[in-house]
Amino acid sequence: MDFRVQQRDGPARIGQYMYNGETIVTPTILYLHTSRCTAPAFSDIVLTDKPGRIKKPSILIGKSIFSTQKKKQPTSCLHEYLLYPKDVPPELHRSAQSQNTNTTCAVVPAKKDLISEVVKNREATLFIVSNARQLFFHQTGFIDVVTELRRQMGYQKLIYLPCVGDPTSLAFLTYLGVDVFDSFSACIAARNETFLFPTGPLKKDNLSELPCSCPSCRKKREAAAMGYEDILHHNYYMLDQEIKQVRNAILAGSLRELAEIRIRSTPHLTALLRILDLQQYEYLEERTPIIRKQVLLATTKDALARPEVRRFQERVLQRFEKPASARILLLLPCSAKKPYSFSKSHRFFRECVLSSSNPFVVHEVIITSPLGLVPRELELTYPASRYDIAVTGHWDEDEKKMIRTILQKYLQKNTYESILIHLPPAMQAFVNDLIPHPQVTCKDTPTSSESLTMLSKILHQEVQQFPRIKPQQRFYENVRSLASYQFGPILANILMKDCIITGKYPYQKIMDHKAQLGMMTEERGFISLTMAGAQRFSDTDQYQVEIHDDFTLKGSVFAPGIKQADPLIRIGDEVLVKKNKMVCGVGVALMNGAEMTQATQGEAVKIRHHL
Repeated sequence: MDFRVQQRDGPARIGQYMYNGETIVTPTILYLHTSRCTAPAFSDIVLTDKPGRIKKPSILIGKSIFSTQKKKQPTSCLHEYLLYPKDVPPELHRSAQSQNTNTTCAVVPAKKDLISEVVKNREATLFIVSNARQLFFHQTGFIDVVTELRRQMGYQKLIYLPCVGDPTSLAFLTYLGVDVFDSFSACIAARNETFLFPTGPLKKDNLSELPCSCPSCRKKREAAAMGYEDILHHNYYMLDQEIKQVRNAILAGSLRELAEIRIRSTPHLTALLRILDLQQYEYLEERTPIIRKQVLLATTKDALARPEVRRFQERVLQRFEKPASARILLLLPCSAKKPYSFSKSHRFFRECVLSSSNPFVVHEVIITSPLGLVPRELELTYPASRYDIAVTGHWDEDEKKMIRTILQKYLQKNTYESILIHLPPAMQAFVNDLIPHPQVTCKDTPTSSESLTMLSKILHQEVQQFPRIKPQQRFYENVRSLASYQFGPILANILMKDCIITGKYPYQKIMDHKAQLGMMTEERGFISLTMAGAQRFSDTDQYQVEIHDDFTLKGSVFAPGIKQADPLIRIGDEVLVKKNKMVCGVGVALMNGAEMTQATQGEAVKIRHHL
């Protein structure tokens, strides 16, 4: 058995599972094929109790681990591991494990503290969570077991949840990090005359007409006329349709959005996602790219806890440093169009700022949900550059609390001598009291003639109190602020020392006296380094990937060539490649640092420049 990851979206992966000479695309579904249950024709791999029963890749269900029969099991065989409850003494779990000699599959007890004993020194590719269905309904325990299993087993192996996963839950479970499911949910539902749909199950008696056009439903036309086999095949089609939808979402980078849509019909799944967000932030953040092309749809409260949102907020508070010459803070509302400065409303605000006699002493910061604060210098970075929210004019108490907390912490770190509030009255109501001597420049709506006139007037008065700041100085400081968010303040200082900024926003270059060090672009929102820029980081150990001495660097760095990598690297980060402690290339990470060191195949760094 061999598994190769092809595409990532958070903890979810699309991969190729090489099994008995066949390639199985994951996430996938094992369809049960026995004398009482026939796998559908479109199944890619089946779970069966009799070998040779079907001409498809098959995994055999073997005898119970407690069976008195001691026949040798085939290597591709699953024991009947669901015959005892998960809450038995640890000794019984260990006894069961001692009898499991399968080299390709490993059964993992549904006990977090026993996972390391099973995973350690096991060469298996497929790890099966025993008693998964029972565990699934223990909310915190379920999240803890699956996330801990993934941490222990690494990135290059598969997790299989037996008897868990239906069209409603597949998106969330894949987002959690599960790779393999089975068709037991379809069989059980069919026995109970229940139709499965991505929006939730429906009993046969409650369907006056069939809301489905699968072959099984088209054939019978009426729910009352459908028996067990008909309902079963309908459920099979729903599973197949949803797993393809999940794979498409991973490719598009929008699995989180699909998971949020699906969980709405099930309070249990909603609770699981919230527990995952609140208790496993580090697990999610490590696997979440810092750049993506897909728009982040913040249509629910759950968006406030998304890993990319929390990471953005933490970097604003911990890494970001405001432009040094900025003495006046101007708080602005967000806009529907992103990036903000390309919107009509922000063009009005920018005109007011630029028409003042000393515009570069003003620092614009946008207040928004779910991100909190977005300094103008970060408007091109994800997720600030690509998110959308439902605008009602009403601010939820959780949103108010989040914004107030972040604004307070931001003002403790970044000081200004004057603060202007150009926000709608509804926003003024929950931020004004946090600011000493605020100057409010908005009476009704921020873009009204009266409000814009007031903004221009007060800006003109305030900027005259400070020495005039030259444009070139502020351009430099703006890029340095972006660099501090991207790399941290220490590396930002190293990169920006004795440099100037050329070019027009948003395409600006970092130049020293000899060469170009990097460039900011609208597409990435970050600084892309040249070899000269990478050389400035050569004496540090951050954002660096060390390759083996015999590895020849060409178009990309593949995982087998990597000796070690900074564990803080995230997918999308700008990284340096070193060989023999010398910088030999620079590019963009396609894996996080931990996966780079664990993986035995796959593209790890897309090289932009190399020696």
